[in-house]
Amino acid sequence: MQPLEAGEPRTIGAYRLLGRLGAGGMGRVYLGRSAGGRTVAVKIVHPHFAADEEFRARFRREVEAARRVGGEWTAPVLDADPEAPVPWVATGYVAGPSLDRALAAHGPLPEASVRAIGAGLARALVAVHGLGLVHRDVKPSNVMLTLDGPRLIDFGIARATDGTASLTSTGVSVGSPGYMSPEQILGKGVTGAADVFSLGAVLAFAATGLPPFTGDNSATLLYKVVHEPPELDALPPGELRELIGACLAKAPTDRPTPEALASALAPALGAPGWLPAPLVEQASRAAVALLDLEAAPAQEVPSGPVPFTTPSYPGAQGFGPPDPSYATGGGPYGTPPTGGAGTAGGGSGSGSGPGAGAVPQPRTAPDSGRQVSVTAAGRRFSCTLVLAAAAVLAVLSGGLYGMELLPGQRDKERDLADGGSSSTPAPAATPPTATPSASGAGGTRTDVPKELIGTWKGTVTTARMGVSSEFEITIKAGKVGEVVGRDKSILPVFGTDCSGDWKLASATDRSLVLDTSGGPNPAPGICSNGSANEGFTLNANGTLHYKSGDVPAGNPEGDLTRSP
Repeated sequence: MQPLEAGEPRTIGAYRLLGRLGAGGMGRVYLGRSAGGRTVAVKIVHPHFAADEEFRARFRREVEAARRVGGEWTAPVLDADPEAPVPWVATGYVAGPSLDRALAAHGPLPEASVRAIGAGLARALVAVHGLGLVHRDVKPSNVMLTLDGPRLIDFGIARATDGTASLTSTGVSVGSPGYMSPEQILGKGVTGAADVFSLGAVLAFAATGLPPFTGDNSATLLYKVVHEPPELDALPPGELRELIGACLAKAPTDRPTPEALASALAPALGAPGWLPAPLVEQASRAAVALLDLEAAPAQEVPSGPVPFTTPSYPGAQGFGPPDPSYATGGGPYGTPPTGGAGTAGGGSGSGSGPGAGAVPQPRTAPDSGRQVSVTAAGRRFSCTLVLAAAAVLAVLSGGLYGMELLPGQRDKERDLADGGSSSTPAPAATPPTATPSASGAGGTRTDVPKELIGTWKGTVTTARMGVSSEFEITIKAGKVGEVVGRDKSILPVFGTDCSGDWKLASATDRSLVLDTSGGPNPAPGICSNGSANEGFTLNANGTLHYKSGDVPAGNPEGDLTRSP
């Protein structure tokens, strides 16, 4: 995300602008926030289009069509003003990288991820086509990867297929070379089958890092799409390759329907871990970054004329530039991303996570009593990931303020997540052997006391941020140095299992110190590495007090109750 420049608006309609996400031939896209705290992507058209009555008619029609979509797998249109001096439209903001940026940073996706993306996008097309609409621009930069599934964005050039005359100028085609269907290129009747062709091209790109049609220029690409077979040799033989090949059939009638694709790929969509760990972390950090942003100082600028620089290419004239995926490269998974959490591509209807160059600053710290509850076993997860889950839940519920999680101390929390580099690190948990419970210390011993054996559950809260999560651990009999416990650490929104083994380090008659630092980390960067100082002390009322020395996990602490 880029800072707002002099002359750019600070407010559009009811939204305060936080920064600029991108620009394209049609206009610029800004990150905005409503008075109620909802984060949106606001697209403002270039002023020279505003004077074109034909464009205004098309824009008005497209907004009305897009309002009807708003499905589970798309970014909904929330607000618009086609009659403003400079028309604009606001859509739901999608926190996460676009598909093209994800592959540029990490390389091709595994088959399970490709199948899940195909299933989600197929369902989006079912909803779009069911309303008599055609998207017409399904491409990697219009596919966003979020923690709970893919999202199809930018319905800015969708056309109704109810027989109404097209408002596009003669000889002008809309779409992206290499992802457009043959009939779209030839100017023939475009139906929902055109979107299926584009979906096949997107899936081929996701699986291999290369589009199915390549060329040095748009003319070559368009010729290959119409006359040559797709290049699918990099795809391993199997069902996925066959599905992609069927989508890329030259004749629209030979392509599968979105319903058939959704059915064939459905099992992959709800599978845990559908997104590789580096992208989970990237998407989660994008969600957390939303909480850091504060709008620039308020300036009452109406949604009127806005001085823009001249666009680099004429938006509605010709095919537009090739999609960025044509020049995509990238390394294997595990390589750190080269950029921020996916700033928006030019002109997209909904942006992705803000990058590192944003000018907005954090808010002041919230009241210490405010908390967010997340259903997760919080010890094993990096505190940043738990915060991300809270952010995602808040966004899905309609606003970041709805759960009373205000932007504030994220810089401190990131210090914790990076290993406690804050200037005032959280104190480590005091071992129960050094400070026994008021209920009675008892003598030291080398095994687990029977009073502590069993499954314990309860809510734990991080020391710094007051982020609450559900924690569960099962403790069994054993001696010092043996594995005597295992936590249940599965956060559904990430699809990652961070459960691990806990060894007995020391014990008294009413307390334990367990060590989780020696075992393998199932998902580095998502799960914490554990701690050698996980303290459990039996309270007088029969509950078990847990105090963690795990700094990256936020030093969670709380009372646990024995589960029957």
